[in-house]
Amino acid sequence: MRLLAKARGLITDILSIWKLPSLTINLMYNQGLGNDPFYSTLVKQFYIDACSRHPKYLLIRKFTRGVAVCPLPPTFDIYFADIEASARRNYKKAVRNGYSFSRIEHDEHLDDITAIRQSARERQGEMGSDFLTERAHAVNNPRSNTPYHDYPYFGIQRDGVLRAYAGCFVAGQICMLEQILGHASFQSDGIVPMLIISIADYMLKNHPAVRYFSYGTFFGARETMRRFKTKLGFVPHHVTWVLCDTP
Repeated sequence: MRLLAKARGLITDILSIWKLPSLTINLMYNQGLGNDPFYSTLVKQFYIDACSRHPKYLLIRKFTRGVAVCPLPPTFDIYFADIEASARRNYKKAVRNGYSFSRIEHDEHLDDITAIRQSARERQGEMGSDFLTERAHAVNNPRSNTPYHDYPYFGIQRDGVLRAYAGCFVAGQICMLEQILGHASFQSDGIVPMLIISIADYMLKNHPAVRYFSYGTFFGARETMRRFKTKLGFVPHHVTWVLCDTP
């Protein structure tokens, strides 16, 4: 019965993939040519990988169908009103519990990041042994000099201790959540929803080109993760990626 239900779910997903709303997202590669070469390389590598053939489904591109995207409205107030009530309650709960949001320097919080990583053995799947046993490594990302491309890190802290963090890839019109983890002992305080919601606010205020907020893919996630993404506004789309405005 379980295998039959899984097969039915897979068929439903495959059929749904071809009925998704479509978006065209510009990575604005040409806007970063005066930036550190790290970012132009990162943008081009992402574009090539996203548009390459899917390893399982050869008829589609790797990161184009079922991308979990939240189109951002003009203001944070509209965004906050649009997400589900449970997400707003999580955010307010974290604020009441004394947590605060800020952009952080990843390499200044390696001990806290290590503690967050090692706080749970499983998160939507079992964690790798290196992830659970080794200290977090420095990333040494160069500072970006443009709002069009960046790789910022953000954190949720209380009493000077980092309890959740995320790394985001900003490329033209898109901000993608690449890494996001909360300390298992404090998840019930609403720290991860607060982090995601606050990143949306930050993007609206600091990256005017960003029109879309993305959180991986939708159909490959477990049902609990799909539900979590949906309540924060991330729904599946078919995305056409554009590298730049001009050849």
